[in-house]
Amino acid sequence: MDTTFSRRSMRQSYDWWLVAFYLLLVFFGWINIYAAIHASEPASIIDWSTRSGKQMVWILTAFGLAGLILFLIPAKLWEGASIPLYAFVLVLLVAVIFLGVEVKGSRSWFAFGPVRFQPAEISKISTSLMLAFIMSRTNFKISDIKHFLLMGAVIAVPMLVIVAESETGSALVYVGFIFMLYREGLSGWFLVLIGMAILLFILTLTASPYVSILTLIGVLTFCNMLQSGRLLRWAGTCGLYILIMALLPWGLRTLAGALIPGAAFVQAEDPFVAETVLHASSWSFLLKINPLYILLGTSALFLPWYAWRSYREKNSFMSLSLVAFIAGVALVFSTQIIFEKVLQDHQRKRIEVLLGMKEDPSGVGYNVAQSMIAIGSGGLTGKGYLQGTQTSFGFVPEQSTDFIFCTVGEEWGFLGCVFVILLYVLMIWRIIHDAEHSRAHFTRIYGYCVACCLFMHLFINIGMTIGLMPVIGIPLPLMSYGGSSLWAFTVLIFIFIALDHEERKYF
Repeated sequence: MDTTFSRRSMRQSYDWWLVAFYLLLVFFGWINIYAAIHASEPASIIDWSTRSGKQMVWILTAFGLAGLILFLIPAKLWEGASIPLYAFVLVLLVAVIFLGVEVKGSRSWFAFGPVRFQPAEISKISTSLMLAFIMSRTNFKISDIKHFLLMGAVIAVPMLVIVAESETGSALVYVGFIFMLYREGLSGWFLVLIGMAILLFILTLTASPYVSILTLIGVLTFCNMLQSGRLLRWAGTCGLYILIMALLPWGLRTLAGALIPGAAFVQAEDPFVAETVLHASSWSFLLKINPLYILLGTSALFLPWYAWRSYREKNSFMSLSLVAFIAGVALVFSTQIIFEKVLQDHQRKRIEVLLGMKEDPSGVGYNVAQSMIAIGSGGLTGKGYLQGTQTSFGFVPEQSTDFIFCTVGEEWGFLGCVFVILLYVLMIWRIIHDAEHSRAHFTRIYGYCVACCLFMHLFINIGMTIGLMPVIGIPLPLMSYGGSSLWAFTVLIFIFIALDHEERKYF
């Protein structure tokens, strides 16, 4: 083959912009890891006994993995290896629960001497490949219930095993695959349902089950109004019901206050006065009425009529709304169980602090508070490299791993933060751009999976450092300290570059 043609072909067929974004993020992460540890581990940036030196080793090996994927492993191999790789990683995920070591309350690491390995990181790769393999089949239809359930199982099985490892943060990343499914034809209403589930969970914890269920009814009513176009009919029937139910607690309190002398003291939970009033008044039953039971009872009366109407009109959206209401009510009543039994103690405390249910600036809220101080103190241009006081004096725990972004904020300022976020945005945009221009369904779907994983990590990690998300221990891709994460994202990204190259070289 002509050498000139070969060089030109390589230059044109690989997406070197993606490689450039990758290298910039890795390098910038490395120097900021050194900034985060240089005061506590005074040594050269390439000293192998320090975290920055170890990260350099991970970076060099990651480059070796990237070269292996690009130049030695045939790109077509990844599609055929999807099923065995997925099965192998599932075995590792289960095995680590029994054979792994516990780190900070999570049994999700294999330890081989000084080297630790987390299967949850590579599960993103195997799940992405498996989804691309299944959904790229010629007979696959996302609207087919069998195919939909199969696809859901591919996502749910590793996600649930990771939850069993107490790695809630890594499991949460799997929710991001919903964006890929939306691109491949999943109804946008599923995005609304996920958002609604999150809203119900938060409202139940911060307000009450009554407020949550009333909000659920309101949202479903609004969605049916938009779907059917019958605004006046829905507003006239369901809107009136929602208004009455919203005023019900106030109405019961007002009526009790008017009919029962001293009811205000009962509302204030004075035991002595409450007992006296309840025995003295024939209207005392008003104080025992729980508005939630009235809301559930009246809603249950409407359900048969609603189901019959959806059947008569053959309206699948109304049927789905009915299922969504029942599932939403079940979620509301299981929220407390999930919160108390499924989540660990430190996770509960972090959510309580995030939602303003508790104040704990010196406890679980300490990391976030110090991180926000560090980022805020950086100003526009930052304090200068290796000059950050919050960083140098170690005020922010885990600053070289989960909280690496606050090092950027303090030492490089607002402009440095914008630069880092812009690099990620450009990388994600470039992956989506290449995926959209791909003729192979496998490459396109896998590309969207990669973009979803990067976005979820970016959103959650930066959200943690600025107090918008609970602290759930999730690294910033390519920048946080750690070999497992760096290797996993390197393989994830460069498999896509290799698949994209396989197509580009023929056009």
